[in-house]
Amino acid sequence: MLALDVPGGVDADSGAVPGVAVHATRTLQFIVAHRGLHTGDALEHAGQCLLDRLDVPAAAFAGVVAAASCWSGAVLPGLLPPRRANTHKGESGHVLCMGGNHGSGGAVMLCAEAALRSGAGLVSVTTRAPHVAPLLARCPEAMVHAADAAFDPAGLCGRAGVIALGPGLGQDDWARRLWAAALDSGKPLVADADALNLLAAVPRPLPQAILTPHPGEAARLLGVDAAGIQRDRFAAAHALATRFSAVVVLKGAGSVVAAPGATPRVIAAGNPGMAVGGMGDLLTGVIAALRAQGLPAFEAASAGALLQGLAGDAAACEGQRGLLCGVITYRNGVRADHAQADTAGDQVGGIFGQGQRGLLPRDLLPHLRTLSNPE
Repeated sequence: MLALDVPGGVDADSGAVPGVAVHATRTLQFIVAHRGLHTGDALEHAGQCLLDRLDVPAAAFAGVVAAASCWSGAVLPGLLPPRRANTHKGESGHVLCMGGNHGSGGAVMLCAEAALRSGAGLVSVTTRAPHVAPLLARCPEAMVHAADAAFDPAGLCGRAGVIALGPGLGQDDWARRLWAAALDSGKPLVADADALNLLAAVPRPLPQAILTPHPGEAARLLGVDAAGIQRDRFAAAHALATRFSAVVVLKGAGSVVAAPGATPRVIAAGNPGMAVGGMGDLLTGVIAALRAQGLPAFEAASAGALLQGLAGDAAACEGQRGLLCGVITYRNGVRADHAQADTAGDQVGGIFGQGQRGLLPRDLLPHLRTLSNPE
C-alpha cells in the first residue's frame, strides 16, 4: 500500500499513532520530509519513506530552520577521519567504564569491549572483584580494577578522559560511591541504566554529560509515564536535554538525539532484532569512545547511536580504528561462523545474512570496527 505524504492516522510531527491508522508499505512524502515518520510507532505504519520535492527550488527554503535532521551513514566520513600515520594510543582517548555490580558483570564487559572496538586508545574498568578475571579473559586489552572497600575511584577517574557510568551499576552503596566519584571528577560523562536512575532520585544539571535513556528511564527522569514519552519522542528528548543541560539520546526505534538549543537528530539505522538486553551497555561504550577521541558531545552521541544502528544492520571489512591485539583470533572465529551460516542466511534474509531474531549485542562488536573506519 502506498501512502501519499503521511499515512492516515499518523502524527507527522511527533510520530504518534493515537488510534486506527493506515499500514503502508511505502510513503511518498511531498516537498519536505516529515520527522515524525522516522521514529516510534510511526515506523510501523510508514514503511519505506520516499520524497518528491515537486521541483520546489532550494531557494524557497532559505532561512527556514529544520524541525529535525535525519542521520544516516553518509555523515560518518566527515566525523571519523583516518588516523594520522604517526599516532599513539594516548591520542585516541582513555575511557573509564564503571559498573558491573553483583550479577551484572557482563554489562560493563560489553561496554568496555564496545569502547575498544570503536577506537578508544585506552580502556579502564572498575567493577566488583569477582568480575575482574572473567573480564580480563574476554577482553585482555582492558585495564581492570576491583572496586573493593579499600579502592579509591577518584584517582582512576582523574586519569580518564571520559567516564562511561551505569552498565550493571545497581543502586546500592557501592554504586552510589562510584556515581559520586564520577560526578566529583568533573570529567565528561556518558550515563546509562542505573546511573540514570540515581540521577532521577537526585536531579541535577550535568552539562558535561551525555544521557542515554530508554523510554522507561526517560519517564523516571521527567516524572511521567513511558507512554507519555512515546507519544512525542522529540518533545521528551528536548525536555530531558533542557532539564539536565545535557545531550540526550532517547533510545528506541528511530533514536532521537537532542541538545540544548540544537536541532534534534533522528537516527536512520537499527532494526527490531536489537531489542535485547545489553544493547544499551554497548551504546554507552561506543559513545564514550567517540567522545574520548575528540568529538563534541552532540556529535559523539549522534555518531555513536548511528554506529550502533549500522552495526546492527550490516557490516563489511575492517580497518585501523579499533584494532586490538587479539583481533586475528577473534576475526577468524567470526569468519568461520559466517561461512557456516551463509546458506541458512540466504534462505531467511535479513541482517548479516542470518536474520534479526537471536541477534545479541556481542554480534555487533566486530562490525563496530568496520563502521568506525568509513574511509
